[in-house]
Amino acid sequence: MTSPPRWFTALSKVLNEHDKSSLYQLATVDSSNKPHVRSHIHRGFLVPPSLPALLLLLTNTDSRTEKTTQIAYSDAVELAWWIGGSSDQFRISGRARVVSAPERGSRGVPAHDKECSAIASLDAVSFDWEAKRREAFNAISERMRASFCHPEPGGYGDAENWVSTVKKQQDAQTDEEKKNTEVALSNFALVVIEPFEVDWVQMGIVPNQRTRFWREGNAWKDQAVARKAERL
Repeated sequence: MTSPPRWFTALSKVLNEHDKSSLYQLATVDSSNKPHVRSHIHRGFLVPPSLPALLLLLTNTDSRTEKTTQIAYSDAVELAWWIGGSSDQFRISGRARVVSAPERGSRGVPAHDKECSAIASLDAVSFDWEAKRREAFNAISERMRASFCHPEPGGYGDAENWVSTVKKQQDAQTDEEKKNTEVALSNFALVVIEPFEVDWVQMGIVPNQRTRFWREGNAWKDQAVARKAERL
């Protein structure tokens, strides 16, 4: 069986050692090719059984954000992930799919896109993306789920009347709780990122080390980049 790429092994190790380093910056471009960047919380990895070297990164967003429109325009994304505890930086370039509620549909990487081998391999076996979306929804906190009940991102509303917590579907008991859960779930989207290139900088060692990884077919290649004085 093909082993995971070295960058993933390194990233997993530092995340295990520094579990509060779950935040990264995700960049997209709009229809005017203007870049947009925002912070995202890492929600785990998804490893296709048939292609274990081509793992996927998971995060989430609100289906109503402009970000989903941007990914519909161009599914090319890049994230910068700084692990302060170990002084490692991972820059990961790839393509993204936004898995929204069934009534909203998905955006980004289309079904069975051959270039995105990892996502396509899951599509080929009818992977249940909706079940994965619901699993991710249930995994976040009640307060985070409540944010998906708030007015449309970027809009205005009376914050005093905003819902502060939202329960999982199986835990919602009153009509109000059930309504809030359904609204939040309908706005919740899973973002799936398939990496194609990774730049790993190790600032915690002397001399600093920088390694570039890229995909060739379904395999990863890597090369040490010439060391030079640089600051993040």
